[in-house]
Parts: sequence; structure tokens; C-alpha cells
Amino acid sequence: MTMSTIKKITLACTALFAVMGSPLAANAAEDYAAAIKRDVVPQVKSWLADSGLIAAVNSQNSRHASLGQSDIDRLDSQWRSETSSGNRKLVDAVLSNSLSGYLNDMKSQGSGLYTEIFVMDNKGLNVGQSDVTSDYWQGDEAKWQKTYLAGPSAVFVDDVEFDESSQTFQSQLSLPVVDPDSGEVIGAVTVGVNVEMLQ
Repeated sequence: MTMSTIKKITLACTALFAVMGSPLAANAAEDYAAAIKRDVVPQVKSWLADSGLIAAVNSQNSRHASLGQSDIDRLDSQWRSETSSGNRKLVDAVLSNSLSGYLNDMKSQGSGLYTEIFVMDNKGLNVGQSDVTSDYWQGDEAKWQKTYLAGPSAVFVDDVEFDESSQTFQSQLSLPVVDPDSGEVIGAVTVGVNVEMLQ
């Protein structure tokens, strides 16, 4: 039995035990979270120091300063409908911007470790992304609430889940985006991590 097979069995058991509430799953999840914090967080923090990334988030924060919840809901609804249609004005505008290009490069450099990367503004709206997300607004989700709202040193590692499309076990790592000049949290980033590739 190869190490890859053993790891897949371990991950499958972790997912099953998690549903059953087993303490074994908690221990395995802690191991994966520790590996992500040790190996992935420093890499992601280096991306977040990029001046172009900071500029893109600050620019969108300025453009979206007057948006209310009804505006956010309308944009999110537009995004969701565009993901399943041929008319993708909003989706394509985000996917074609320079930040999305940068995030796609960072994903490629991970050689399969990163399954997706997206950056959000101070309202939880996508600024740039490597892949199309199912929604445009993340502000109602833990990935944004436990980072942007939690302060500059926050680290949130979500549960390991099996991804049907890629047939891999993944976890999402989320961190705040901090403006180095002001020290203020201006957004957040989420990185999908293929935990089968962790050492």
C-alpha cells in the first residue's frame, strides 16, 4: 500500500468520523490545520505583501464605499446568474483583472497544492480570483467574518472536505489583507489547499 493510498484512507476516515463527531477526527483535523499554518500561511502572507494586490483592494474599497446591502445582494444575484449563462459581464470583469492574473500565477506556482485563491474587499465582495466562485459576496461566510472582522493577526483554517470536481480532500485557509502603510485590515484572502499534498 502506497503512502498516497494510506493518506487517502486516513482523510476518508477523518471525513467520516467528523460526521460522527469522533475525537479521532478532531485530532486528524488539528494535524492538517497545523500543517497548513506551518507550510501555507507564510507563503500566502508573502503574496499579501504585493503592492498590486494592496492597491487593487484599496481601489475597490473606494469604489464600493457607498454600496448598501441591497446593492450587494443585487451584485451577488447577478454573479450567481452569470455563472450559469453565456452573459458573464461581471464575472469576466473580475476574472480578467490584473489581480486575478496574479492570483492565477500564484496558484500555478503551487503545482497542485492550491485549488483556488480569491481576495475579498472590506464588504466581502470578490476583488480578484484564480477560479470562478459560486457567489460574489462572501461577507456572510466564516472565511470573511473570521478574518476581516477578527483583526490583522487572524488565521482561519476550515474543515477538510472532499471536493467532487477534483476528487481531492481540501481545506480553505483564510487570512486578513492588511495595508502595510496604515496597518488596517482592508480585506481578506481565501486559499483552497489540497491537503493530500501536505507533508
